[in-house]
Parts: sequence; structure tokens; C-alpha cells
Amino acid sequence: MFEAIVYVLRTGCQWKALPKERFGSASAVHKRFLEWEKAGFFEALWKAGLAEYDDMQGIAWRWQSVDGAMTRAPLAQQSVGPNPTDRGKKWEQASPAGGRPWRPVVAHRDRGERQ
Repeated sequence: MFEAIVYVLRTGCQWKALPKERFGSASAVHKRFLEWEKAGFFEALWKAGLAEYDDMQGIAWRWQSVDGAMTRAPLAQQSVGPNPTDRGKKWEQASPAGGRPWRPVVAHRDRGERQ
């Protein structure tokens, strides 16, 4: 299950596009993802990974940069409906001085920068 979830997060594919022969039922994988997310598993994993990286390499906590990009929905108007404010997503990423990303964030494109 975890490998399938990581596959979706790394490739950006839709849940239904998961290779069934490799990962099994996409709906079962998505259901498990929602359960783990609700339980705080991914946030705990992220915090543990940050702490370990900080111990190994050190993180310049006082200096960070943020980068972002706005993208259109892949199928444009066909898949997003008539609402003109619902046509894209904003991808943001915070990085320390060393340049390794901490945590990518996907949000609605109209979300404020500092939320």
C-alpha cells in the first residue's frame, strides 16, 4: 500500500491511473491513504524525516525560500466545469539554504501565499 501511495505522490498521476497489475485496486489504495492521512501518519513521517535529516546534515532553520508555479488543469474547461476560478492548482515548495525541498504543498490557486 505504501509503495502505491508514494507512486501517486511522486508521479502526480490520478488514483484511478495506478497500474492495477502492480498495486491492486486503486480505490483500496486511496481509501488507505485517506485513513492514514486522517490519523496523522504522513505528518509524523515527515517530521521524523526532517529531524533525521537535521541530525545528519543540519538545516538552516533561519533561512528559507519559497518557490511556486500556477498550472492549468490538464483537460482545461472540459474537466473543471463552468467556474472560471476553478481552473488550476498552485504548487508551493519551501526550501532551506541547502536547497533541498521540505514539503511541497498543492492548493487552490487563489489561496493566499502565507496560509
